[in-house]
Amino acid sequence: MHQTTRPATIRTKQSPAPFRCLSIFFSGTKRHIACAAALAVLTAFSPSSRAEQAGGWEGLFAADLSNAQFPEGVWTFSNGELTASEDQVIWTKNDYENFVLDLEFKTGPDANSGVIVYASDKSQWVPNSVEIQLLDDAGPKWVKADPKWKCGAIFGRLAPSQSAAKPAGEWNHCQITCCGPKIDVVLNGQLVTSFDMTLWRSGTENPDGSKMPPWLNKPLSSHPTKGAIGLQGKHGGAPIWFRNIKIKPLG
Repeated sequence: MHQTTRPATIRTKQSPAPFRCLSIFFSGTKRHIACAAALAVLTAFSPSSRAEQAGGWEGLFAADLSNAQFPEGVWTFSNGELTASEDQVIWTKNDYENFVLDLEFKTGPDANSGVIVYASDKSQWVPNSVEIQLLDDAGPKWVKADPKWKCGAIFGRLAPSQSAAKPAGEWNHCQITCCGPKIDVVLNGQLVTSFDMTLWRSGTENPDGSKMPPWLNKPLSSHPTKGAIGLQGKHGGAPIWFRNIKIKPLG
């Protein structure tokens, strides 16, 4: 973060992600049918490198960070863990659309970070992207925070349906599916957020009438569904760590 519905799991009666993704597009579009079909096989993911490659998965960042963009010396990759010494974002050099991003993260006490997708302007990313919030929900600083600031939220726009974050110091597993304007967030096995960008037509208010933070001053209904991916660093002085960061294109 830059300064509803009933709880559900991925095994509930709610329509699977492929069909929710497909339903928001016009029928007969082969690209979106392929996207939905690819989503259907994601549960077969295996953590081994060979299986990842065979299934279309690849590491988002190289071990030497040669395919990343960030201020020199801020981000380091050691023992399979990626972390930052300052509040700076690490970006992909490439833009992505229609993908699944799979990663693990661990927060320090009161950590406040995020995964950024569809960034169209890295230098002014806050209003020009979508941020999935990563937060130490139980930290004293955030325990009474606005629900739209909680872990798994689309920051400032849509609260998660339930609290699924683990305490600071424990590893969380997060999978983010971006299929056109539809973004689903699964946190520690729970589908916590299902977001449709086309409903966010205002630059000041959410569809439910609640006010957005003033720095989120653009509607998302017309925002591009292709852009850079970023991870927010040591925001607010609290550290965060990432590992096993993988991406799989859809369609």
